[in-house]
Amino acid sequence: MEERNYWSRALEGGVSRRTVLRGVGIASAGLAGAALIGCGNKEETTPAKATAASAAANAQATASDPFANIKRGGILKGELTADPVTIDPYGNASFTAKTIAAYTYSRLYKVAARGDKNPYAVGTEPDIAQSAESTDGQNWTVKLKKGVKFHNIAPVNGREVTTEDVVASWKRLTDEKGPNKDAAKDIKLEAVDASTLKFTLPKPNATFLHFISDSNLLWIQPKEVGSGFDPKTQMIGSGPWVMNEYKPNVKFAFKRHTEYHDKPKPFADGIELAIIPEYANRLSQFQAGNVHFSGINANDVLQLRKDQPKVQWRGLLPALLNFFYFEKAETAPNAAWRDDRFRKAVSMTQDRDSLTEAGYNVKKLQEAGLDVSILWNNIVPAGFAAWWLDPRGKDMGASAEFFKFNKAEAKKLLDASGYKGEKIPFIYTNKIYTSTFDSLAEATANYLREGGINVDIQTQDYASVYITQTFRSNFKGIAFGLETPFPEVGNYFTRLFGDDPQNHGKIKDAKITELDAKQAVELNAEKRREFIWEIQRINADKMYYVPSQIGAGVGWTAYRPEVRGIIQTRAYGAPTETLPERWLDV
Repeated sequence: MEERNYWSRALEGGVSRRTVLRGVGIASAGLAGAALIGCGNKEETTPAKATAASAAANAQATASDPFANIKRGGILKGELTADPVTIDPYGNASFTAKTIAAYTYSRLYKVAARGDKNPYAVGTEPDIAQSAESTDGQNWTVKLKKGVKFHNIAPVNGREVTTEDVVASWKRLTDEKGPNKDAAKDIKLEAVDASTLKFTLPKPNATFLHFISDSNLLWIQPKEVGSGFDPKTQMIGSGPWVMNEYKPNVKFAFKRHTEYHDKPKPFADGIELAIIPEYANRLSQFQAGNVHFSGINANDVLQLRKDQPKVQWRGLLPALLNFFYFEKAETAPNAAWRDDRFRKAVSMTQDRDSLTEAGYNVKKLQEAGLDVSILWNNIVPAGFAAWWLDPRGKDMGASAEFFKFNKAEAKKLLDASGYKGEKIPFIYTNKIYTSTFDSLAEATANYLREGGINVDIQTQDYASVYITQTFRSNFKGIAFGLETPFPEVGNYFTRLFGDDPQNHGKIKDAKITELDAKQAVELNAEKRREFIWEIQRINADKMYYVPSQIGAGVGWTAYRPEVRGIIQTRAYGAPTETLPERWLDV
């Protein structure tokens, strides 16, 4: 039993014991008092105090009723920037599929979102699982909660979730055509009985609970999926929200799952998501009060604060990685970027401080009293404070030079690599992420040109080309894009350097493979951190992937004054992890 507890503690809280708070929680009175965004990633920190808004749901609690005086009902109104590529989370690796999945589908575990903690400083907690136990970190027994019910929709009709459903979902995850099948490679799953699952891993893994909580992977669908209903056109799960309506290019509408297992949540009667591609339109809809929460560009924060001082704010440095990646050796064996000097030159053409300033309005926000700063992404993004290696810090070593903006040195490296100025495609997708991404992608291309790299900008449609081809290493030239915000840091290395078909540059490095295997089983946080830091040093020394600055600045979300129960989470689990807590004080 003691050994089981050792593994459970390692999985549940190994990361969160040593993290640096990087979130910014701001009370409704204004933007002053933002939590410090510092460096010091080896020091223990105290979580920020819950703000007035995020603590509102609990402030009125009584001993007999922890949810006393919460106003139930009403429709929460949000937004999407585009239709999802598919509403089936097993149909595509796109973030749009995962984001919408979290409204209706449950997972075994989920991120333990808390109002008074940064979402990157918390562990996991059960969703529809009751418990997960192991004596060796390799063989895991997972028990399901009793009485978890699917939505009351034919052919499932509100029946209880059993291990048959989990096994059926596992088969979809590991299907040969599944976009994330390699994430579950060599893991075996069997149903012991109707409520007990047995996972057998190829080796002990210190992050198993993060694996089964990952909002990219195991969404629990009923066993009738594919035969009783088509998941491409209908969503039936056991999550907090029931899909009521979907009008492409217009909106999604969800109603409250009245038999949701985490009662009395959700507090709202439903959620409506307007599909609004243009940022200017999203901003105007928020200003008019037609949506309750919206992502706001950093350049608009201060003006909106001035115009509508009662608006509530949350700022968060996300663990969001943006990077350059290069056409694979298989199709371009003699390309200039096969030489690491060319890739290092790409990095050194980029003025990271100026890009961050352009995208995240750092100086003006600092002048307004916000404690924001410029951090540089590594191959582990800056928001992953516990595991991120500061490219400008002393621990980075000699490869820190390749992050510095130095056009003269970049030109020398280009010449040494044999590059003669030939035109190279520079590929990214636009009109899908944010206007910040689009503007910084253009600025990035200009820096490449100024640094001596003759790029030909090629923007691709996200759904039909970028996510299905370029993201899966089928492209010519240089690509530029965002990586999935993994909830567990080790997933970056599996994706970028492993056998995953979405290894974007088909990069293999024996030393990184060795270090990745070590970090995956290491229970000591300090030892694990050193393995992860060394992977970042090796990537920087070779610049297999060139980290960029999109996602390395604080992102801002505005909430109407009547919104309560505001908490944040990481990755794609918000509809399960945060929205059931949200309510309207009207």
